Amino acid sequence: MISSVLPTYNRAPLSFVKGEGSWLIEADGRRFLDLGAGIAVNTLGHANPELAQTLKDQADTLWHVSNLYKIPAQEKLADMLVDLTFADTCFFTNSGTEAAELAIKMARKYWYTKGQPEKIEIITFDGCFHGRSTGAIAASGAEKMVKGFGPLMPGFVHLPFGDHEALTAAVSDKTAAIMIEPIQGEGGIRVVPDQCLKGLRDLCDEKGILLIFDEVQCGVARTGKLFAHEYAGVTPDIMMIAKGIGGGFPLGAVLATEEAASGMTAGTHGSTYGGNPLGCAIGAKVLEIVSDPAFLAEVNRKASLMRQKLEGLVAAHPDVFESVRGQGLMLGLKCKVAPGDLVAKGYEAGVLTVPAADNVVRLLPALNISDEDISDAVARIDAAAKAL
Repeated sequence: MISSVLPTYNRAPLSFVKGEGSWLIEADGRRFLDLGAGIAVNTLGHANPELAQTLKDQADTLWHVSNLYKIPAQEKLADMLVDLTFADTCFFTNSGTEAAELAIKMARKYWYTKGQPEKIEIITFDGCFHGRSTGAIAASGAEKMVKGFGPLMPGFVHLPFGDHEALTAAVSDKTAAIMIEPIQGEGGIRVVPDQCLKGLRDLCDEKGILLIFDEVQCGVARTGKLFAHEYAGVTPDIMMIAKGIGGGFPLGAVLATEEAASGMTAGTHGSTYGGNPLGCAIGAKVLEIVSDPAFLAEVNRKASLMRQKLEGLVAAHPDVFESVRGQGLMLGLKCKVAPGDLVAKGYEAGVLTVPAADNVVRLLPALNISDEDISDAVARIDAAAKAL
């Protein structure tokens, strides 16, 4: 008999009832150190008092009015994002998947309004993840994502990760954009080298096509810069964000240059809940905190501490681990065992991690995790590795 909740998740046998900072408390009272942060969502940990107060204050004032009207909280957050990034304009969504849908629409509409409707193809790369809508799974092209859901939306060209010759050969008169995660999350914490992001920007400029960055998982201070592409010193034309910007409240956005967004006029896109006062009030508070240079410096310091300890862990367990990868507090342990086995042993040791492709276990802690919790976390992963 089917459960009342559609059984699309292979859930762990854990039921959390309370969160405190980097800790989650199970219904039976057990405490778990959370290195998943809701898959890079809980930027400032669980039950963060500043975010909780912001939510309460806004909830006492105004929850929802719809985008039929101007929303001051939305305009405030948009102004902040424009001031802090390459973007000239923003559209707010509820999730990264919805942001991906708009990015795809925006790129195609751009060329349509330029009188080149044949330019509909978007180039993506093996291991990518852009969400689970029909458009986003077509962008991925991975069998596990698309099997049984055909016919797929046409217009995507899937290339091997890191194959420069294939990329150059794939660009054609039909190419509208290249879409890439500066760091693949679901794909196994695979960092696109700075020189490759620069090469993509140069290629797009040379061919006159749009560059789309998906920073849903790697953005919002996760890597020690506000956005991961800043390390390469390049900017996209369109960028999707979500996860961390809401600190746990459902919120996403598409950021774009004025030129890239020129096709999106009144009536071309919409969202009932996107950019509501509750979400944008919290998003503004998150952005205010994480964009502070002192906060970003602390993320980098903690990332160095955690990476140093993880390197020692890898050296101590050469039969379990191969290497540490990633940037900032978006880290991965490349494993010689099944990632799911390490995650399961982690449950027994009271630590939560997230499996990914390429035999990687992801470590995505709250960005304000304490030094003590970092040491405790690595000790618990060490215990999980010993148990294997």
